[in-house]
Amino acid sequence: MTADDTDAVVGAGAPERVGVLGGGRMGAGIAHAFVLAGSQVVVVERDDVAAHAARERVTESLRRSVERGWSEPLAELEGRVATAVDVAAFAGSGLVIEAVPEDEALKADALGRVEAVLAPEAALASNTSSISIDRLAAGLARPERFLGLHFFNPVPASALVEIVLGEATVPALANDARAWVEALGKTPVTVHDAPGFASSRLGVAIGLEAIRMVEEGVASPGDIDAAMELGYKHPVGPLRTTDIVGLDVRLGIAEQLHRDLGDRFAPPQLLRDMVADGRLGKKSGRGFYHWD
Repeated sequence: MTADDTDAVVGAGAPERVGVLGGGRMGAGIAHAFVLAGSQVVVVERDDVAAHAARERVTESLRRSVERGWSEPLAELEGRVATAVDVAAFAGSGLVIEAVPEDEALKADALGRVEAVLAPEAALASNTSSISIDRLAAGLARPERFLGLHFFNPVPASALVEIVLGEATVPALANDARAWVEALGKTPVTVHDAPGFASSRLGVAIGLEAIRMVEEGVASPGDIDAAMELGYKHPVGPLRTTDIVGLDVRLGIAEQLHRDLGDRFAPPQLLRDMVADGRLGKKSGRGFYHWD
């Protein structure tokens, strides 16, 4: 058995039943992590086609874990995954994590619909990377049972989860969240609600400055990344990280931080142009680098 990040042996602590709203790359990765921790997971998508695609993503991720030496057979892991097209499927879940696209209105609407089917003691979380937890909580009936659980892409290979506490989040829920993250074999860091939290705010600041350096012709993407990797011991440079995250995702976060924190987070024109041109990074095959 290997011990790489999510595929490490985990102890007790994950909720017995977990829901994930949205089965894209992030949602599928979150589902994968909880399945390996022993939870029964239901992923809800907008329609049957999207639900089938989400199931395929989770299954493929689980298959890779088994190939790397995970002790349980694939069939047993697959048996802990279900998909649905109605949030009513979340009834009975102890925890539901919203993982829809990074749009405040979309997330607020989704969270309200999910909360309506949950028991009062259930926990509700958003995987937002930049949107205020307090603003999202404002539309909820039970803001004390809500917090941010910011997973990182790709979830199976990432060792970090950022727990974001809103003003109303009760301490008991914060403690539970730390136990859940540790049960996934990951490390929790806890921050209070602020624009971009800790990770996105710092990561985007470095990434945007690196993009400006490319825009100004200071150095090539490879040399800028090498400077941070070799000089500052970053495991991956800021431009390669931007490609992995997705230029469209980074642009969306930068625009949110620009609104909240001012011009120092204004997206460079190069970033806007690359997104408009479909150069989104690894997922499109081309960003600051070419990807096979």
